Amino acid sequence: MLTRIDHQPDILELRLAHPPANALNPALVHALRLAIQAAPGEGKRALILSGAEGMFSAGLDVPALLKLDREAMSAFWKEFIDLLRLIAESPVPVVAAITGHSPAGGAVLAIFCDTRIAAEGPFKIGLNEVRVGLPVPPVIHAALARLVGMRQAERLCVHGLLISPEEALRVGLVDQVLSIQQVVPAAVEWCRSLLELPAQAVVATRKQARSDLGELFARLGKRSHDELTQVWFGVEAQSAMRALLAELAARKTQR
Repeated sequence: MLTRIDHQPDILELRLAHPPANALNPALVHALRLAIQAAPGEGKRALILSGAEGMFSAGLDVPALLKLDREAMSAFWKEFIDLLRLIAESPVPVVAAITGHSPAGGAVLAIFCDTRIAAEGPFKIGLNEVRVGLPVPPVIHAALARLVGMRQAERLCVHGLLISPEEALRVGLVDQVLSIQQVVPAAVEWCRSLLELPAQAVVATRKQARSDLGELFARLGKRSHDELTQVWFGVEAQSAMRALLAELAARKTQR
């Protein structure tokens, strides 16, 4: 599910490896959570999250998740929210190397990273959860608003917009847009430039600057998990997701 790439002894790239779309299922979320949790103890001082060329992550693996019962789905949401918390509170910086499309859960992973570098091209990024009948969880909406401001967060979330990398840069959802070949090298360089600074000063300042993210999880994390579990099994969400799968299957048949 993950490919580990060492760029130097203390910079680790975790490349999502769940083709074709790097969709987030329980196994991938679990593997990513364990890898991020273990990295500082392995001597890693910076992490990069990346995906395949053209596809960072298409978000939730809806076909797999629809097969889960309430108990298993509740466990998935709990681990997913915990994964986001680990990224947000990571003692080492985490860079999102957005190597292509990044809707829904893909964008969510990136939101909690320290910085986001996106590939230019015909790619889309955004939180389109409402289009499949899921409200954007409180902790995720708050983290998005932290990046882009309340008005843009409302526009993006309520309409479930998927926007281009260039618009994402304009509204503050990503920090750089580069050619797809430059995305991972730029992420490595960002890590190196940070690690060259006095370490104690960086750690203390970064911890202070990101402390509000930890407070979001303390205040909204459990509420987000509980609401996701409840809504997932609601008629609207189930109908919207199954309609989406039917539409995708019809498109595949037409090709």
